[in-house]
Amino acid sequence: MSSENIAPGAFSQATDLKNRILFTIFILIIYRLGTYIPLAGIDPNALKEIMSTSQQGLLGMFNMFSGGAVTRMAIFALGIMPYISSSIIVQLLTGVSDYFKSLKEQGEIGRKKITQITRYGTVFIATLQGYGVAVGLENAGNIVLDPGLSFKLITTVSLVAGTTFLMWLGEQITLRGVGNGISLIIFSGIVAEIPRAIASTFELGRTGALSAVMIVGIFILVIFTVLFIVFFERAMRKILINYPKRQMGNKIYGGESSHLPLKINTAGVIPAIFASALLLLPITLSNFGLSDSDTFLQISSLFTQGQPLYMLLYASGIIFFSFFYTSIVFNPKETSENLRKYGGYIPGIRPGERTAEYIEGILMKLTTIGSLYLTFVCLMPEFLIAKYPIPFYLGGTSILIVVVVAMDTVMQVQTRLMSSQYESLIRKTKFGK
Repeated sequence: MSSENIAPGAFSQATDLKNRILFTIFILIIYRLGTYIPLAGIDPNALKEIMSTSQQGLLGMFNMFSGGAVTRMAIFALGIMPYISSSIIVQLLTGVSDYFKSLKEQGEIGRKKITQITRYGTVFIATLQGYGVAVGLENAGNIVLDPGLSFKLITTVSLVAGTTFLMWLGEQITLRGVGNGISLIIFSGIVAEIPRAIASTFELGRTGALSAVMIVGIFILVIFTVLFIVFFERAMRKILINYPKRQMGNKIYGGESSHLPLKINTAGVIPAIFASALLLLPITLSNFGLSDSDTFLQISSLFTQGQPLYMLLYASGIIFFSFFYTSIVFNPKETSENLRKYGGYIPGIRPGERTAEYIEGILMKLTTIGSLYLTFVCLMPEFLIAKYPIPFYLGGTSILIVVVVAMDTVMQVQTRLMSSQYESLIRKTKFGK
């Protein structure tokens, strides 16, 4: 969808699109305000002191996905990650469970049931993590003003309510906004914290923790990372599709050619988010290094940037979900059947099963390249962050999410704008008649 095909005044006439954009902005403002509403019964000074020394590894990643709500211990501290974790579990079950497979085949009714199960799973996971956060806060020193059962209950309910509300906000953006609700919530949280990350980077340069050359190198690396991501996200393999000629009366129809576009990274940003969610699933604040337990401290040390276990699990998760999610969103057999139904064929390949195998073979190669590209983008900057006190928001995962979600959102806006322009043209044509 090219912006050159859109008339300059099309946006001013697209009332529905403007309303969707304004609605999306309104929802995101509500989300950002929620990241500043603190949990009850917490000493902010003690929290700030502890959080200032615990910004690496999984805590930094968790804080990034929550839009900074963890460092402020806000009601949105769990963020949207319990929902993503529940979605992962449900999608995995869809691949192995006959019950979930049957639900998937039931169309709209099955989709609604799967969505409902995902919501219940979100509440369950958020409850476990919320209680873990409450226990972790009580064990973290003097953060909690009045520890006890009432604090655990209030904190757990507040965090579960916050996550449930975020899940609802994401669904509203998807239905009434510009789409990609959950991704846009994560995107807005990262973008809102980037100016703070840049300011803290310059502050590190002022204090001498980072040299001027290193700061310049960091921003050059960020720019090249953005360009690298844009190149791969736009890269695709086009498979030639021919359609046979058909004679109807004295006229001949068909005989045209088109292309089946296959992106190198069909799964988009989902593998990085899913892999992150998988690492964050068992997290409570006891695992953040806030516990006095030596066991938890040893485990936490293994999940810091640059550590082999952290990198291995993260890379494995990205590669696995690249193939897994691609297999969900693109079905070669279904594509082959659709081509045969409409008379399309790939030159030199027999229709049917051979076409499906051919498409699947190309898709496997592209997904292999795409998964390696995602792994490289997400992990390479993490080694730099591990050696230098660079904010987590300038890491590869955050940059990937920001760039990919921004590209997808712009494309959706252009699509809606083009659709609005066509509808306006059709109305004018009918009126002219």
